[in-house]
Amino acid sequence: MKVLLVVHNFLPNHAAGTEVYTLQLGQELARRGHEVVVFTAEKDISLADLSVREREYGGLRVVELINNLHYADLRETWEQPRITAIFESWLERLAPDVVHFQHLWYLSVGCIEACAARYVPVIFTLHDYWLQCARYGQRVHADSSICHTIEFRRCGECLASFKFAQSSTERGLARWIARVRGTTGLNLGPAARGAARLAQGWKDGRGGPSAGDASAAARRVELLTERVAERDHTFRERIVPNVHRFLSPSHFLLRRFVEWGIPEERIQFLRTGIDLSRFGKVERTRSEKVRVAFLGTLAPHKAPHLLLEAWQRLSPELAAKAELVLYGPFQHNHEYVAELQRLAGAVGARLAGSLARNDVPRALCSTDLLVVPSVWWENSPLVIVEGIATRTPMLVSDLGGMAELVQPGHSGYHFKVGDVEDLARKLAELIGDRSKLDALYREPEPIKSVARDAEQIEEIYFEAIDALRAARLTERP
Repeated sequence: MKVLLVVHNFLPNHAAGTEVYTLQLGQELARRGHEVVVFTAEKDISLADLSVREREYGGLRVVELINNLHYADLRETWEQPRITAIFESWLERLAPDVVHFQHLWYLSVGCIEACAARYVPVIFTLHDYWLQCARYGQRVHADSSICHTIEFRRCGECLASFKFAQSSTERGLARWIARVRGTTGLNLGPAARGAARLAQGWKDGRGGPSAGDASAAARRVELLTERVAERDHTFRERIVPNVHRFLSPSHFLLRRFVEWGIPEERIQFLRTGIDLSRFGKVERTRSEKVRVAFLGTLAPHKAPHLLLEAWQRLSPELAAKAELVLYGPFQHNHEYVAELQRLAGAVGARLAGSLARNDVPRALCSTDLLVVPSVWWENSPLVIVEGIATRTPMLVSDLGGMAELVQPGHSGYHFKVGDVEDLARKLAELIGDRSKLDALYREPEPIKSVARDAEQIEEIYFEAIDALRAARLTERP
């Protein structure tokens, strides 16, 4: 069977949960004898916008569309006829038997319609809330509060502060950099990004841009409100009917999409599988101090700052019994990372940078308490699944897929989401009484392997192919 996996970003430049899951699923499907290709997007201002390059990663063929966010309107973040045309050309060339969308961000709604037009069945895994939320798919307002109820007007106000496209100046610079690279081979992209960060820091240091004309701001909110309503209608009318099966790794996210309007019988709960072979040879270690860690993207919605702020509230005696390390990439969210470095320096914590995928099992086995303080409705965080696989005690926010995965008193504990004081109290309790950590994982916690995951998804693929074939037969006169 020919399988096309579609995802918004891919490794090695992007190593968050969705991208890693796509890699592991693709590799396992390939081991099962299927021909697997990954279609993805990447921002690279040294290359021409909407150009395509092919590469290989992890044994998989990767087709990469260069999307430098040259959008003139919010609509182009979900509907780009030129991207659809490029995708259609690759559909013709690859002729997949099934297309499995992991994410549609940076691509186009027309990609799903292109599959339907060619009678290629579509499977769509719901990794986050992007179908409902244009701001990173997190259902988090600009003030970091959770969006419990979707209101288009509130969405318009939220998106008014959301930079979804490159400015005309940035687009012009990108085209010049791409021409230089095409002519000379010299890649000026990294230098340009560094200069842009310096310029942003200088601007912010001078107080940032002025508030601007109030009436123009109001008109912008009105336009964005209209666009959000249009986006919602488009997805309901053009995505939902053309997807054979939606897959949800958590019951929590499944319920949110049933509330949104996808018929429950169209969504299948399917827990995330991981590559358990990476964990078999690593033994848990023990140290005199309680080793506390954060592992993930250093971004506000992941909230490592909450952990550092809670650490500040520990008494000197308790802090002396523990150590804190934060793992995560420095190349994104530069101002936020700088603030984390300041906080870490003040409390004696360490920012250790990114972990290579092969180093994650060892890092988890060397952690006595993994803290996942996210302030958004996480779905099925890969780091929690891997934490369970390594029997790592966890302290997580009490909402979403985090609370669903971590069973209090068995694999870890919960604290009130966004509550620094409650997090500090729980840290103090667990550091002060290590027996509470030692008492966890008395019984094995079942974790699904990626091999079992691929086997189940393979069955879904075959069922989708058979269902579409039967539907076509009934359509014939």
